This record gives sequence, C-alpha cells and structure tokens, in this order.
Amino acid sequence: MSFFGFGQSADIDIVLNDAETRKKAEHKTEDGRKDKYFLFYDGETVSGKVNVNLKYPGKRLEHNGIKIEFVGQIELYYDRGNHHEFVSLVKDLARPGELTQSQTFDFEFTHVEKPYESYTGQNVKLRYFLRATVGRRLNDVSKELDIVVHTLSTYPELNSSIKMEVGIEDCLHIEFEYNKSKYHLKDVIVGKIYFLLVRIKIKHMEIDIIKRETTGTGPNVYHENDTIAKYEIMDGAPVRGESIPIRLFLAGYELTPTMRDINKKFSVRYYLNLVLIDEEERRYFKQQEITLWRKGDIVRKSMSHQAAIASQRFEGSSNPERTLSQNSDEDKS
Repeated sequence: MSFFGFGQSADIDIVLNDAETRKKAEHKTEDGRKDKYFLFYDGETVSGKVNVNLKYPGKRLEHNGIKIEFVGQIELYYDRGNHHEFVSLVKDLARPGELTQSQTFDFEFTHVEKPYESYTGQNVKLRYFLRATVGRRLNDVSKELDIVVHTLSTYPELNSSIKMEVGIEDCLHIEFEYNKSKYHLKDVIVGKIYFLLVRIKIKHMEIDIIKRETTGTGPNVYHENDTIAKYEIMDGAPVRGESIPIRLFLAGYELTPTMRDINKKFSVRYYLNLVLIDEEERRYFKQQEITLWRKGDIVRKSMSHQAAIASQRFEGSSNPERTLSQNSDEDKS
C-alpha cells in the first residue's frame, strides 16, 4: 500500500474483531456508487487489530511510533481540505523504536460516541473511519478503514396529522390531510385530498418528496433541492366534492433521517410538495415539511440511551404553512 523509497517498507491492515458477524450497510460514495461498510451505532465499542506487515523479512523498520485513531469528520465540498472533526480519539500502539518482524497490535475504543448519521450529499460528507499510522522521519505510512453509522430513534410521542386548506379565492379550494407528520424510513404516507371548489381546469396532480440539503453559514449558505419521489395522484380534471386517497410507500426510495443543524455545518430536511398543473401549464404548489427517522430492526437495551438522544434530536415542529402559490415560469418540484 505504501513504499518508503529506500530500506524497509510495510503494509498496514486494519481488521475488526467482529468482522465476520457484524452487519454491513450500503452507503453511497462521493462518486455516486454504492459500497457496503461495517455498520455501527452510537455507544458501541470499536475494537480490532492493526497488522503491520514488513515487506522485507530480516530488515528492520525504524519508526516514530505507531498509533490508531477513530475519527468522525465533516467535509464541505466548497471548502475541501478543511475537515471539521467532531470525534477524534487516539490510541498509541507502540512507542518510537524499530520493528524487526511483522507485528500485530490490538486496539479498543470503548463505548464510542457517534452522535450523527453517516451522510454523503451534494455539498457535504459526514464520515467515520479508523486510521492506523506508522510514523516515519520522512513520510508516514497509514491506512484508513471507513465505517457507517446509523442513528436510531424511538417512536415519536407527538405525531399529529397534517391538515391544510389551500386555495385561490373563488377559483380553487382544496383540503388535504396526511395521517401524521413524522415517518420512519420504511413507513407509508397515507392521506386524502378533498376538492371543495374547482373552477380551474386541472389536468394533472402529483405529490413529490423533496430533500433539501443546506450547507454552510452566513454568506456561504448553499441550498440543494433534490426530488426523491414523484407520486401521481390523478391525471384528469377533478370535480367538486371528489376525494382522492394517497398511499405512498417510502421503503423504495433513498432516504435518510431528517438532520437538523448537524454540528452547525449542515441540515437535511424533507418536504411533501403538492403540485397541480392546469390546462394552460400553470403550476400551483404547496409544501409541508415532514420529519423522517430511522427505526431499529431489533430494539436492544444497549440502544436505549442512543435512541433517547436521537429522538430528542428530531423534536421540533414543522415549518409554518405556506400559502398556495402560482408559478407559471418555474417548477419548484
């Protein structure tokens, strides 16, 4: 993996103690590919071995110390190279000296705090990794092993339904209702739309799930909207008194939990966007924020503390309702 240019050289390998039994999770990389990584939760111990394998047996390897780090960091793409570390733990494995043969070092980071979910977005990346380093006078040799962290939450105690009346005076009056405002990632959005007054010739209606990623602070704030899902409610003109049911399954989409002001660097929020298109191609829309949370497959006692923290992180009300707006030039979906 690395070559020192002269004399002895070595490869480093990091092996987790429970690598054979630990669950893996798919995670999107920066280039859009999906890879599988070992999955951890907040409060879990991270332990394993660092193997330092000498390339030339019999030759000694001088070093300035061997260490392993557990790092959680946020990288903003517009500020590359400036990593913001929110977790940084170090274990010294060997004092400065020399290795005369390949050697294995044990390490353990006990009950490590991992407060945020791993995330790769359009403008930001939050990652956790182990980094083993053999210090050298001229150039260190190191190896990184990425892991994925999921944050679990408990069922929200307050989960009120969303009810809204929207309309344009003397032209359109619609009521729509969603069964709740907080959904786990494999949940089903159930709702109904009532047409109380229809004097506009509507030809198409859909509900979009929009992910809004906000990064930076002050003048360096960037917003990225990404339409995750489109659900066609109707294709044709509704009549007064008609009601249309909605049933949207979330499990088939790439969603993350709602993230609010993560380490004061970024947020990820989700919105239901109701879009109406009339026969003159004018668009009418109404947005409502929803909260997404991750439900654990198996409730474990060791997760209770983490789950309590996570549920507190997702507390807070949705944004105030916005009035239904008409936009002929721009599609907000």
